[in-house]
Amino acid sequence: MSAGRAPAVRRQSILVALAATIVVAVVYVLVAIAVVTVVTRDLTAQVDGRLAQALTRVPQGPPPSGGPFERPPGDRPFGAPTLIWAVGLDGTVMHDTDTPALPAELVHVVGPETAAVNGSELRLRGAQLGDQYVVVGQTLDGVNDARSTILLAEVVIAPVLLLVVFLGAVVIGRRVAAPVEAARQRQVGFTADASHELRTPLSVIEANASLALTGERDAPWYRSAFERIDDETKRMRRLLDDMLWLARFDAARPPAGAEPVDLGVLAAQTADRFAAIAETRGLALSVHVPAEGVSVAAPPDLLDRLLGVLLDNACKFVPDGGTVDLTIAREGGRVAVTVDDSGPGIAVDQRERIFDRFHRAGGDETDAAGAAGAGLGLAIADAIVRATGGHWQVGDSPAGGARLSVSWPRALA
Repeated sequence: MSAGRAPAVRRQSILVALAATIVVAVVYVLVAIAVVTVVTRDLTAQVDGRLAQALTRVPQGPPPSGGPFERPPGDRPFGAPTLIWAVGLDGTVMHDTDTPALPAELVHVVGPETAAVNGSELRLRGAQLGDQYVVVGQTLDGVNDARSTILLAEVVIAPVLLLVVFLGAVVIGRRVAAPVEAARQRQVGFTADASHELRTPLSVIEANASLALTGERDAPWYRSAFERIDDETKRMRRLLDDMLWLARFDAARPPAGAEPVDLGVLAAQTADRFAAIAETRGLALSVHVPAEGVSVAAPPDLLDRLLGVLLDNACKFVPDGGTVDLTIAREGGRVAVTVDDSGPGIAVDQRERIFDRFHRAGGDETDAAGAAGAGLGLAIADAIVRATGGHWQVGDSPAGGARLSVSWPRALA
């Protein structure tokens, strides 16, 4: 990724992280409110249940003179006792000395409801029991304390959670954005390189056409001009075919149709296709395959194209009268395809880049016939090798040129 695009990726990842954090914050607030509401409701419902039980256990009649009401057992949830008021027929409100006075507007409360009594928030419930109306109540301090504890925990957890979400989103965003941006950069570079490659043949065609239109020429000149136009047209056609193949291959991954393929048979067939080219240039093209079959699992059409690219690449850069050797061999549990040639070889510092699209080792490299290649052949080969699970080895050939070898796990025929 270029240095200029890195800050843009960082900015985008931070914006995405902020958006994710805001969404999580909103969800967290809603969940926190829901938790507090549910807990408060459940704890209040427990108090209401205890008040209902207390009403069924309150003794009939007024309490003994000067003595407190007999409170029902288990009446101290959250450490708060049950408060009891008894309202007589004459409206007199009776309660023990520890119980605050009940406001007049609450002496006949039915409830359950929450009210303030003597500065405390109480939950009240009342019912007619015999000749008196009894009101029972309990402070909500325990409920409020539990709610405050939950709110405090939520407030403490919130910034930590949001910080973790933000940092995690930044890290994930950068990891996700980096390959996307790298792919975009490769696409931009591919388009720029393709435009550059197409510009040269188009310029040649345009120049010859313009010269042909400037005046009358003799027949040999026109023939020479049309031959140049024909050569550049074919070059453009090959370039466009390779670009279209790569585009379709990238869009259609992973390839389907893997099956056991005998590389010995496929190598012999591929060599037959290049026999005429080798004979025309005086090349010694040889194929070495083991007596028993050697198979790998891959789509046959991809392997056929790969072998064709390897032989085509070797034949292009081997001088007339040179040698090209195609060897199929077992290497332990793997099967290797190796192409050796007597050409100029590949410099060590170029071996990691020979599979880049539109890259030519040594710059504007030309083949043995002096024609410049587009730098897509080995890129196509590398795409096939990666898709079929193969492994490259690039080195020096015993014949003095380059050695390109690909191996795959052996498959049962």
